Amino acid sequence: MTGYIYLAIAIIAEVVATTSLKSVDGFNKPVPLILVIVGYAVAIWLLTLVVRSIPVGIAYAIWAGLGIVLVSVAALVLYQQKLDIPAMLGMGMIVSGVVVIQLFSGSTGH
Repeated sequence: MTGYIYLAIAIIAEVVATTSLKSVDGFNKPVPLILVIVGYAVAIWLLTLVVRSIPVGIAYAIWAGLGIVLVSVAALVLYQQKLDIPAMLGMGMIVSGVVVIQLFSGSTGH
C-alpha cells in the first residue's frame, strides 16, 4: 500500500512540474523553474521507491495514464487549453487501460 501512496505523490509532483513548464518562459521566471526542478526530482525519487513494491511496467502505466489526464485538466484550468472529443476519448481509453490493469492483471504486485 505504501507503494501506491508514493506513486500518487510522485504523480502529483510530476503533474505540478509538467504544468509549470509553460510558465518558465525560457528560464526567465524563477518560481516556475523551481517548481519544475523540484517537482521532477521528487517524482523521480519517489518512483525509485515505488518500484520496490510495484512492478516497473505497472507503475509506469499508472504514472503515464494518470499524468496525461491530470496535466490536461491542469492545462484546461490554468491555461484554458481545451481538448476536442478525440483527445478526450483517447484519454478515456488510457484511463480504462489503467483500470483494467489494476482490476484484472496478476502483475500488479498486490
